Amino acid sequence: MKKLTTSVCLASCFISAPSWAQPADTEEMATLEVTAPRLARELYATPAAVSTLDRDAIAQGQQRTRLDESLVRVPGVFVQNRDNFAQGLRIAIRGFGARAPFGVRGITVMVDGIPYTLPDGQAQLDAIDLDSAERIEVIRGPSSVLYGNAAGGVIDVTTADGRDNPGTRLRAEAGSDGYRKTSLQTGGSQGDWSHHVSLSALNVDGYREQSSTEKYLLNAKLRRELGSDRALTAIINLLDNPRSEDPGALNAEEVANGRDQAAPNSLALDAGQTVDQQVLGLQYEDLSAGPGEMYLKGFVSQRDFEQQLPYVGDSRIGYQRDYMGASAEYHHEISLGSLPLSYITGVDVARQDDERFRNDVNGQGVVGEQLAEETQTATSTGVFAQGDLALTEQVTLSLGARFDRVELEIDDRYQNDGDQSEEQTFNEWSGSAGLSYRYRPQHQAYINTGTAFETPAFSEFANPSGGGFNPSVSPQKSWSREIGLRGFVEALSMDYDLALFSVRVRDELVPYEKDGGRTLYRNAGDTGRDGIELALGWQLADQWRLDSALTLASYEFDQFATPSESFGGNRIPGLPEQTWVNQLTWENLDERFATLETQYVGDMVADNANETEVDSYWLVNLRVGDGWPLGSDTRLKAYVGVRNLLDEEHYANVRLNGSFGRFYEPAPGRSVYSGLEVRF
Repeated sequence: MKKLTTSVCLASCFISAPSWAQPADTEEMATLEVTAPRLARELYATPAAVSTLDRDAIAQGQQRTRLDESLVRVPGVFVQNRDNFAQGLRIAIRGFGARAPFGVRGITVMVDGIPYTLPDGQAQLDAIDLDSAERIEVIRGPSSVLYGNAAGGVIDVTTADGRDNPGTRLRAEAGSDGYRKTSLQTGGSQGDWSHHVSLSALNVDGYREQSSTEKYLLNAKLRRELGSDRALTAIINLLDNPRSEDPGALNAEEVANGRDQAAPNSLALDAGQTVDQQVLGLQYEDLSAGPGEMYLKGFVSQRDFEQQLPYVGDSRIGYQRDYMGASAEYHHEISLGSLPLSYITGVDVARQDDERFRNDVNGQGVVGEQLAEETQTATSTGVFAQGDLALTEQVTLSLGARFDRVELEIDDRYQNDGDQSEEQTFNEWSGSAGLSYRYRPQHQAYINTGTAFETPAFSEFANPSGGGFNPSVSPQKSWSREIGLRGFVEALSMDYDLALFSVRVRDELVPYEKDGGRTLYRNAGDTGRDGIELALGWQLADQWRLDSALTLASYEFDQFATPSESFGGNRIPGLPEQTWVNQLTWENLDERFATLETQYVGDMVADNANETEVDSYWLVNLRVGDGWPLGSDTRLKAYVGVRNLLDEEHYANVRLNGSFGRFYEPAPGRSVYSGLEVRF
């Protein structure tokens, strides 16, 4: 706690000096609305840490290939693994999600109202189309009350539907390490109809051996107005990822001999994955459903996946997934006595069916006998309610509750090792309470607390001794507390967002590696996460602004012991306890801009024993661009970006508790990309 106390004092110094900034307009700040908490509110009536990123933050001079480009400016969020498309981004919010070697855990990911987080709690991000993204909202803190099986927070992405961004954009990019990307977006509205279509093609050779990627993505929306208060929207998302190679993790000696090499097994086995996915969604809204508003949503998805993991043995895996779900929400405003009450009630249902297989692979990469064949089925049902009661014009009380039933079932069809079919059912309650005090029109203080749960995903339930569920693994539970301040100082053109949090987790799920490569999980007793998050913005002048995001935290095992070791008091691996991002942006008339970005990532440990340390590092990124008219309705835009301008040696990813010392995935050195965009 000594380290955290020092961190809090340091953050207090930052607050007292108006040194950083985020562009802010007085009238806009006063009416900014957030919707990721499902119950839409003004920002200054929301008793939670919420960050909102608009299209400029997502797109200006960015490659838009990975969420980390945008999320880097959100305090409390740490993203790794942008360069290994086969493993995918690892996102942690206040430490939740850090354990994932691939995919995302402990965080609800929503895209246009469709949950990309599965009923078993795992999410994939490879089909998110940032080229059409208009808005990203991030909730930091407990979110199970309105979203279910997600303890750490919410990432909610909204893409364009053509109503506010008519026209066509054609863009081509190229850069270091064989980076090539082309994209096309077109949209508009006519009468009651509006549409938006986005297509992109990505090819990357990669900085390291065995790290190339080829990916094609389509995201489309078609909206039909059914009168002044009703509308129907269809959503189509198609992903074709025929190749994403996996260079694997290196040990320290291999890193010293060549940072761009792949692990020997990754080359010998041709490690990587292929993905083919289709998503179809249909959404209906009625803003005059009786005295309130009704929202109905449904979706279906299919995903074919095959992966060669970088180790010899049972390392060829794959599945065919059918995933579907629906939700219904009712929003209403009434008076409770003389006090206004806004509330939401709803139900979520979802089901995934995975037809999975696993094969043996020898040292020459020859696929051998089948070792597993099973159907994994997860069904989730959640019923929730949340209300905001205005006790006075300045004070709002928020209360919420949710009940979830999650059923996990394995139907084992590989009988050589016996029938290991099993099922598990979890019935979980979550609750939250918050108090918001808007002590001035553009200044707010809030406090909240909430409980959350997180079931192991199917991959985390894997039994080290065979098929079926690991009987020693159970869900983890958390209790979070948070105090926050946010506001806008008009005289300084400066906004601030400060949150102090404390989280206690029981039965924390942590990974370990077995037999040189396969990742398994166990419950680690209790952990504590305490910290402070600060986002500041300062509009220095009409053309200059400075944004800053600071996180100072402590992530520790309170109690964690195995039969042979005790890790109580150790740091949780894979998490820096200090991060600091600054962005200085200059914008001239039209589309001329320059952004200088610095990122500081504090030191980490790579294993539960804290014997392997990973050094801290600074990164400097630069983006510049300009635009020119080519005609009355046509514009040309050009931009250049330099990542890791100072050629700092660091790691894009740290593999947790890696066997044989294989913890490290080196990041590229200095890399450059450029793009041209025509808009008409």
